[in-house]
Amino acid sequence: MKKLDERLQMLKDLTDANGISGDEREVREVMTSYIQPYADEVTTDKLGSLVAKKVGQADGPKIMIAGHLDEIGFMVTSIDDKGFLRFQTVGGWWEQVMLAQRVTVMTKEGNIPGVIGSKPPHILPADVRKKPVDKKDMFIDIGASSKEEALEFGVRPGDSVVPVCEFTVMKNEKYLMAKAWDNRIGCAIAIDVMRELKDAKHPNTVYGVGTIQEEVGLRGARTSAHLIQPDIGFGIDVGIAGDTPGVTEKEALAKMGEGPQIVLYDASMISHKGLREFVTTTADEHDIPYQYDSMAGGGTDSGAIHVTANGVPALSITVATRYIHTHAAILHRDDYENTVKLLVEVIKKLDRETVEKLTFD
Repeated sequence: MKKLDERLQMLKDLTDANGISGDEREVREVMTSYIQPYADEVTTDKLGSLVAKKVGQADGPKIMIAGHLDEIGFMVTSIDDKGFLRFQTVGGWWEQVMLAQRVTVMTKEGNIPGVIGSKPPHILPADVRKKPVDKKDMFIDIGASSKEEALEFGVRPGDSVVPVCEFTVMKNEKYLMAKAWDNRIGCAIAIDVMRELKDAKHPNTVYGVGTIQEEVGLRGARTSAHLIQPDIGFGIDVGIAGDTPGVTEKEALAKMGEGPQIVLYDASMISHKGLREFVTTTADEHDIPYQYDSMAGGGTDSGAIHVTANGVPALSITVATRYIHTHAAILHRDDYENTVKLLVEVIKKLDRETVEKLTFD
């Protein structure tokens, strides 16, 4: 296997780490190890969101860059007499992508492998066979012969269950496949922005944040934003890639490799017009590609950040990603790197006067 460069190793460590909503400790530890060398201070809020602070100008505005630590997954709710696990989804899942997929069950005795199962189609009536299997009829098989054996393995109700997909550089090395791009890519971008600003002058204080529980209601973004009280907020996340067969431009415009997505609106927020135009003007000045996106449904951490305290001008910037909310997603390395470049150039210009003008644009 070809040796990974420094950035790819970080992406592998972040995406291979396991952390569903409400159990983000492992991912938080990885992000802390990478962001700490570039921060003046690393703390957490009382729910567990990571907050890394870097002071450029102490009396300058506070800029928050948030990626969320959590990934979608499952939680064990009970164990039946034969040793099969019943579970609850954590975050948004579509039944079509769940069945027969490998998972890791995180127990107090360590991680154990499993697979999501259901009745085989061979014994189902013809009309039922044509329909997707309902989540409530699925179970997790961990290779236990009884409830007692499953308990001996260390399994307990409340245990986290995560998808399995090892970080993979594809044949075209710009294409990167992994679980949990939603939203370890946002965490990676926050780390790299801090890295690029380490020895650079900037007229503000930057907060690189790894929020918790985004997938179940933008919860960590709300608590960490209350802690920081930012003047400007950026929610960094994945977006829909509309470049796969069957997707029309009416359904999804963005394409992988054509730059970060500037989100005009989603179900959680209308982007701040002044900030949006400031960001796109900065991209134009530095020849950084970008594309627009909008979503009638869904939302990002910006949805919570922008209504914190007296209000925060905010913008969601996303990376076009295929197959989000499944076990294996794909994104393009150029989009990741261009998002970092764009945020760094924007932050260098966000002094107090500029921010005050933006607030009322």
